[in-house]
Amino acid sequence: MKEKKPTIEWLGKTYLRIPVKTRILTPADDIVEIIREYAAPQMKPGDIITVSESPLAITQGRAVPVSKIKVGFVARHLWKCVAKVPYGIGLRSPYSMQCAIDECGTSRILLAAVIGGLGKVIGRKGDFYRVAGMQAGLIDAASTSPVPPYTECVIKGPLHPEIEARRIKASLGFEAAIMDINDIGGSWAIGYTDGLKKEMIEAVMKDNPQGQGDELTPICIVRKIDNDEAR
Repeated sequence: MKEKKPTIEWLGKTYLRIPVKTRILTPADDIVEIIREYAAPQMKPGDIITVSESPLAITQGRAVPVSKIKVGFVARHLWKCVAKVPYGIGLRSPYSMQCAIDECGTSRILLAAVIGGLGKVIGRKGDFYRVAGMQAGLIDAASTSPVPPYTECVIKGPLHPEIEARRIKASLGFEAAIMDINDIGGSWAIGYTDGLKKEMIEAVMKDNPQGQGDELTPICIVRKIDNDEAR
C-alpha cells in the first residue's frame, strides 16, 4: 500500500494528521475513554479528533457475526441486484443485505431497490442509498475488516454519530468528527461538532491517513501547523 503523507494542504493551510494506534476494540470499550487513554496524552490545544465509523460501531456492539444472522427471503434474492463497486462489498452479500433490512425495514429497502433501479435506467446513481438512508450505506460486509474477531462479522454503522462527536468534545474539550472514509477518495463526516466545517475535515481526511487495513488506528489527531513546520 502506498504510504500516506502525514500532511495535507487545504485552502492554503497545512494540516498534520497523526494516526493513533490502539488495542483491538470491543463492545466493552467506551470510545471517549479510548481517546482519553491513547490520543489525549499527545494532543495540543486546537487539535481535532477524528474517529473511524466502524471501530466506533464495534464499541456500540454493532458487529454481528454472520453465524447469528438469519437471512430471509428478500435478502437472499435482493443482494444479487447490488452492483459491484471497487471500494468494498457493501450490500452485495446476503448477510449485509439482511442487516440493512433489519436496520431500515423491508418496505424501505424494497422501495429503495425499485427507485434505485429506475434511476439506473435514466443513468442516475445513488438513488438506492438516498431512499434507504445513511445506515444502509454504512454497513460493512463480513470479510471487510481484516482484524479478528471481526473478520466474519457484518459491522453496522454507528448509532448517533453526531451525538458521539459532541460527547467526545464535552468530555475531552476537542472538536471531533466521526468519519466514513475509504482508500479511493471517499470521505464523509457523518457526525461532527459545531466548531468544525464539514468540507474542511472531509478534504483533510480524503486520502484516508488512518488506513483501512489492520493498522489498528481508529483515531486520528488533526493539527493545523505552520507551513515552515511542514517542510
